[in-house]
Order: sequence, then structure tokens, then C-alpha cells
Amino acid sequence: MMSTTAVRPVDAIGRLHARARPDARVVCLVPSITELLFDLGIGDRLVGRTGFCVHPREFIRTVPKVGGTKDVDIEKIRDLEPTHLIVNIDENEKPTVELLAGFVPNVIVTHPLGPLDNLPLYRLLGGVFGREAKAAELCEAFQKAYFKAIGACADMPRERVLYLIWKSPWMTVSRDTYIARTLAAVGWDCVETAGARYPEIQLVPSMLEGVDRVFLSSEPFAFRARDVADVDGLLREMGVAPAVKVALIDGEMTSWYGSRAIRGMSYLARLREDSLSPA
Repeated sequence: MMSTTAVRPVDAIGRLHARARPDARVVCLVPSITELLFDLGIGDRLVGRTGFCVHPREFIRTVPKVGGTKDVDIEKIRDLEPTHLIVNIDENEKPTVELLAGFVPNVIVTHPLGPLDNLPLYRLLGGVFGREAKAAELCEAFQKAYFKAIGACADMPRERVLYLIWKSPWMTVSRDTYIARTLAAVGWDCVETAGARYPEIQLVPSMLEGVDRVFLSSEPFAFRARDVADVDGLLREMGVAPAVKVALIDGEMTSWYGSRAIRGMSYLARLREDSLSPA
């Protein structure tokens, strides 16, 4: 039987949040968490979201947009009179959040850094908005998917991958990111980088040394099949293909924490298995 014991709803910067009133008005600037709010049963309290908050498609269209994750319309949010604002350390600009905190009473800061951080995320929002039982259900579903994926990939050889999120310039992810830790859970270890968590890189032979696969993510840059062909061509010019495989990967399944991460773990386990199957 699932436990619905109340936990202290403390966010990523250590702020303890009181339980929200039933008439709370929420603006969410984090696409994956917007989806999570609906799955927790809090969607009816959402009064604002970014243009990148696209799930669940059947319900999200009626929620007003307030800009992007970084180019936020401050005055539009002010007009919505939210009682709660949900932000993320990676996705939202600190100066913008500080401006919004000047008139939004409750700012909930999130910062998942690995797949298991989804569990406290579910409990945090479930605790703030009185959805502890639903949060417990999501925790159970995630743990089941996570450990099933770990088990399915346990005997597969680990591989080194370069995960690209942008072109012109090329950009990747450091190992100190949610994406990298999620990939590592199923046996894909991202290339080590120095400095920024989302660094610009040069696509040169030294960067590809020891790499088994290059993944082109569907977001934030929308890589397509033609990009796979272009990158494969570059690798052939460098003399590292076909040993280094190039493939598209669904960025929502690797970078979206929240409820989508439950499907994400299953997706990655299947993709890992398929990648090792003979062509």
C-alpha cells in the first residue's frame, strides 16, 4: 500500500512552502513541470505557461502564454495575478525570477539533476497543492519504470556518447546535468567536458575519441533526419565513421523530468536494446 505521509515541501533552494489554498493561481515557466501539474490533478489552477509548455495538448491550449522560458513577459504575468510561480534553475533566468518574486507571493524553485530527483519533485508539488496521494502514485510508477530500465540494461556493454543539443555552434551536455545522468542510468556515458554545463564544442576527431554514438536531440534544437546525414558525412570526412553511429533521440524523453520521465525510462531502455540489435 502506498504511503501518503505528508512531507515537508522544501524546494531546490531550501525554501519551505505552506500548503496552497484551493483557489491558488499558478504560473509555470517549466514545460515538463506544466505537464506534471496536470498529471497531479492541478491543471485547473494553472493560469499561465510558456509557449514551450505543450503537454498535455488537449488541455494546454486554453492556458495563456507568457512568453518563453527565458524571454518572459513580466507585465502579462503581473496581470494574471498569480499566487504561485514555478521555475527551474537551468531553464529560467535568475534576474527574471527575482523581478517576478517582487509581486508573486510564492516562488517554487526546482532543480532536478538526475532521474531519482523526480521523486522529491513529485512530493514537493503534491505537498504544496494537496495532491500527496497522486504524488505517491507517480513515485511508485517512476520507481517501477526506473528499476525495470536499469535491470533491462544491466548486462549491456556501457557506451560512450556525444549528445548534441544545438548546431552553429555545436553544443553538448556535461555530466553534471539531468540529461547525462539519465542516459548514464541505462549505460550511456556522456563525453566529459570542462567548464559550462551546456558547453559549446568543436566537432573534431579529438572530441570523438572513444565515442560509440552521437545523439542528435529533438530539442532545444530540432534536429532532423537530414542532420543525421550531415553529421554522418562529417564523421566520414574525419575517418571515424561508420565506427561512430549517429542517430536522432527524443529530447523530451531524456530532458523532461516530471511525469514524462516515467515514459522516458522505458523509452531509453527500448532505444538501448534496439541500438545493440543487428541491423
